[in-house]
Amino acid sequence: MKSIIPREVETLWTLFTAPTVWALHFIACYVTVAVFCAKRLPSSFTFDGVRIALVIVTVLALAMIVLSGYLAWRQWGFGAADPPHDEPTRDARTLFQGFATLLLSGLSFVAVVFASIPLIFIAECQP
Repeated sequence: MKSIIPREVETLWTLFTAPTVWALHFIACYVTVAVFCAKRLPSSFTFDGVRIALVIVTVLALAMIVLSGYLAWRQWGFGAADPPHDEPTRDARTLFQGFATLLLSGLSFVAVVFASIPLIFIAECQP
């Protein structure tokens, strides 16, 4: 099956994609709620609106992390080679980078889910 994503996308920057998405998601969630609760906007804009906006941001972040994980899995060779990839060759470095990126993508996915859990339990801002 031919992929629509070019192979050139898989660079060292893909290693940092998932943690960066998690960090931006974390900042977006907590800053949005903090500003909403501090400013006390008119009643036409409720906390449910904030919650819906942050659920959309969360779904987008998870989709980006899944895409990053897919690219990492593809770079790792779809799991065909078992770690450790410790030979001093370009292929081993590429496999190691793919495996490390895949692990970071999994960790970032879980971190985004955990950062989103308060959206379920927080009912409203407390004065």
